Amino acid sequence: MTMDKSLQLRAGLVRSRSVLSRAERIARLQASDRWQEGQSPLGLPKVRVYKITMKKKKKRKEEEEGAAAAGAADKK
Repeated sequence: MTMDKSLQLRAGLVRSRSVLSRAERIARLQASDRWQEGQSPLGLPKVRVYKITMKKKKKRKEEEEGAAAAGAADKK
């Protein structure tokens, strides 16, 4: 049975998560050179999770003026 399109999640795992798994925390610590091989995986230091927000694009005035001019030309 298929799921209705209105019930489907469009961006399931795209958003940023506030909690990382232990493996993800170790990977981030290795990337920042804060993890030494052989260190205990228990009691890991905190790892900051950056939240990325995307701003909406503003409409350009030229596009609006162009659409208004095209609408005015159609009415003539």
